[in-house]
Amino acid sequence: MFVDEDLNLLLDALPNYVRTNLQNHQNQGNLIEVVLDLGRRPEGRFFNGSEYLSQKIISWQDLDFCIKKLGNFNTDNRAGIERSLHRVSCLKNRKGNIIGLTYRVGRAIFGTLTIVRDLLESSQSILILGKPGVGKTTTIREIARILSDEMQKRVIIIDTSNEIGGDSDIPHSGIGRARRMQVLRSELQHNVMVEAVENQMPEVIIVDEIGTELEALAVRTISERGVQLIGTIHGNSLNNLIKNPLLADIIGGVQNVTLSDEEAKKRGTQKNILERKAAAAFQIAVEINQKEKWFVHENIEHSVDFLLQKQTPFLQSRILKESNKIVITQKILEKNTLEDKTEQNLFWKAKLNENIQETKNSKSKIYIYSYSVSIDKIQQICKSFNFNVFFTKDIYKANAILALKSYLKENKKLRQIAKIRAIPIYTIKKNTPPQIAKTIYQLLK
Repeated sequence: MFVDEDLNLLLDALPNYVRTNLQNHQNQGNLIEVVLDLGRRPEGRFFNGSEYLSQKIISWQDLDFCIKKLGNFNTDNRAGIERSLHRVSCLKNRKGNIIGLTYRVGRAIFGTLTIVRDLLESSQSILILGKPGVGKTTTIREIARILSDEMQKRVIIIDTSNEIGGDSDIPHSGIGRARRMQVLRSELQHNVMVEAVENQMPEVIIVDEIGTELEALAVRTISERGVQLIGTIHGNSLNNLIKNPLLADIIGGVQNVTLSDEEAKKRGTQKNILERKAAAAFQIAVEINQKEKWFVHENIEHSVDFLLQKQTPFLQSRILKESNKIVITQKILEKNTLEDKTEQNLFWKAKLNENIQETKNSKSKIYIYSYSVSIDKIQQICKSFNFNVFFTKDIYKANAILALKSYLKENKKLRQIAKIRAIPIYTIKKNTPPQIAKTIYQLLK
């Protein structure tokens, strides 16, 4: 891994007494931000905490010195440092005077994206979620370099605050051969996104911080034109995005649906439920809440459907070790109820059993006949855990029957056929992923 941070360019834009302290600081490599607020001591924020950088109080003269070292502040109250990736944000009083500055350290990090390299090669659109400061912009900067340099794709970056390509007309080398389109004002970002598709013929468009309804609409427009999208958005998880009415269209939108009594009984839900309205603009979602541990939704539509049904989506946990070894595990998010947690723990204890490997390597084919259990849900579970099973609509070809217990009681004919042909029946009480996964494992075992 190689880090290019041009830290000296940021230090040169600070008052002398702050610069001297940081130049000699033992934790300089973990610096995230420097905060200069009028009438307060300068503060340094690091990955492992914050501390004061001097006992001296910030004065008007200090702020004036810093402002003269910077470029002009845009309407979004951001400025950059020439020939670097660092960003400076300002706080203003009611008269419009700057009374505080926040210096954000920008880093071009090379060699960390092996953790999701396979996702980039799939050519699917990827949505990256995470809270501010977790490294989303650094990640998409490295994605831009890999896609343009190593995969030889035509990449366009929509650089609203010059944070991805740097505050200069010549983009920073950290984005590789990717081209970037600067945005005059942040509220015009959606126009530039559409213009990039119409004028530049890109294969990939990269957008940082999608945050308005118009930008969400532009994202949908781009996805419908066959262009791969890489975008970031604020939020700890996919569930946060579903609850955001302005941006929910990115993942297909949410609508209230009223079911018939029979359908509600079949699904085991209430009559009024939430469903996804349309296809999502992205195919994959990546949640970055820790620097070296990411969660991946391989099928964002399936995950959204599970969450709307108040069920747990299947996702991958990807951990990058210090030895650059990547550990990928498939897991189920924690449930809220005690019953679901118990089911989940029972299943995972079984999953860890050595016999599961024998099942995967078995050459015999097992055909399942599903009765009142969602085929899509079963297939997703089998795909996630590599269960070696097949599905048939012909009960006479089935090796086993998977049925919803309440519906099986009403089908006497099905029970008679199973008895005559000695086909075992496995039942579940509810159409939930933990129960289905646990039952299929027992069936295979």
